[in-house]
Amino acid sequence: MISHHGALVHTVILAAAADSELAGSELDTIGDMILGLPVFSDYPRENFAGSAAACMELLSEPDGLDVAIDLISGSLPPELRATAYALACDVIAVDGVATQEELRFLEMLRHTLDVDRLTAAAIERGSAARYARYKAPE
Repeated sequence: MISHHGALVHTVILAAAADSELAGSELDTIGDMILGLPVFSDYPRENFAGSAAACMELLSEPDGLDVAIDLISGSLPPELRATAYALACDVIAVDGVATQEELRFLEMLRHTLDVDRLTAAAIERGSAARYARYKAPE
């Protein structure tokens, strides 16, 4: 078991790493989350690097993704499960494109955290709307 903060950090790191690449925009978004969201208001920021490193270490092990998602699920109270899913969606949406690997990760996370389909769809749509881009016609 890890703290609920650690579980949320693991969630966003897994979301960022789901496509095997940690993009700068994803890391910037994670930093903004930790600095600005109420759920992290009492999180010691100096713990972030250690939590992120522990998560990446888990991913290097056999079945590491499954182990990490189970650890997240076992460490989050029920009232933070949709929050974790929302944070993952935001990290994935930030670059404007969700890869098949990222979508598969979200599906695994949703099922393990028992986020119902209607709630997940609303969260996904909210993330897409927040990170939408507009290109004016020429």
